[in-house]
Amino acid sequence: MKHKEYMTGILTGVLVTALAAGGLQLAQRDTGSGVLADSSHVKKVEYLESLIDQKYLGEVDEDELAEGIYAGLIYGLGDVYSRYYTAEEYAQETATTEGSYVGIGVSIQKNKNGGVQIAECYEGGSGKEAGLIAGDVVTAIDETDVTDMELSDVVSLIRENKDKEIVLTVQREDEEEPLEISVKVTDVELPAVFSEMLDETTGYIQITQFTGVAAQQYREAFADLKEQGMQRMVVDLRDNPGGLLTSVCEILREILPEGLIVYTEDKNGNREEETCDGKNKLDMPLAVLVNESSASASEIFAGAVQDYGIGKIVGTTTYGKGVVQELQQLKDGSAVKLTISNYYTPNGNSINKTGIKPDVEVKLAAELLNKTEITHAEDNQLQEAIRTLDEE
Repeated sequence: MKHKEYMTGILTGVLVTALAAGGLQLAQRDTGSGVLADSSHVKKVEYLESLIDQKYLGEVDEDELAEGIYAGLIYGLGDVYSRYYTAEEYAQETATTEGSYVGIGVSIQKNKNGGVQIAECYEGGSGKEAGLIAGDVVTAIDETDVTDMELSDVVSLIRENKDKEIVLTVQREDEEEPLEISVKVTDVELPAVFSEMLDETTGYIQITQFTGVAAQQYREAFADLKEQGMQRMVVDLRDNPGGLLTSVCEILREILPEGLIVYTEDKNGNREEETCDGKNKLDMPLAVLVNESSASASEIFAGAVQDYGIGKIVGTTTYGKGVVQELQQLKDGSAVKLTISNYYTPNGNSINKTGIKPDVEVKLAAELLNKTEITHAEDNQLQEAIRTLDEE
């Protein structure tokens, strides 16, 4: 079992995307209603701004103040799943949900000294192939000092060199002198699907997030396992926070019989359905592993499998996120994510705040809870899933 950082993925959950650059048009409405139509709110903002001008000790960036107002408006909804993104944050969010971006195949973070540190190097990425390792501190890119740069600016500096080589100056622990490492900036695809044969007939597929590239990765993994003799399958969705509605439905079309996959209903009762033609119905025993951190798109997957009775759900009750968000980009590059609808399993069940109860309930053994790596042999939830396949 590969343990992945849970991040903020659950806040993405089931996500649909709206047409880019259309967002500002949505804001056109009757100005006689709403927060900004009340002059007292406008006057209060103006008063707060005057207080800042008169008394605030630090420097003021008016653009950042404006971004704070926009973010605050969405924050005022009290919905943990809705939020405002600056243009830079939106670019990072889409890279995460789509699973592909322009870069060097590494994730970066600020270290305790405020420097730019490599947190992880992804398999197959140009950064790892060039010799970068986690822990390296990047001090310059093509001789441009990045030590005090914002991470978004560092990312932009890398991305603007697509299909070119850049030279990273890095400080590595135990190395007295800085290293200069040439890395090519390319299209990077983040792995979301991991697979292997557990024995001669049992295939194992772990999906860590339903990104835009997950469906193709799943198809490739399934075909590879079939070639190796897979006759039964375990799909591991533990700690999978969700992802794109299109992605999970695309994968379920490789598994389900003909019929409904999931449906959504918005605030006006409008219903939208995702269906399957049944042409690729799975013809082997199936077990799906879930836990309390399996959310949203993962719950759509488990709910459909459970409703159709084509496999056993094994583990602990899922997170319980039965709502869908829409990500709407605005004309200035920023974006808003809003909760727009509830979703329901094929049998019409809403799992919001309740989750999906497994067919076979089993908690991860207490002695394994704090381990970062768990072998298949000691993973009692996986072993239980295999036992359910033995009973098929």
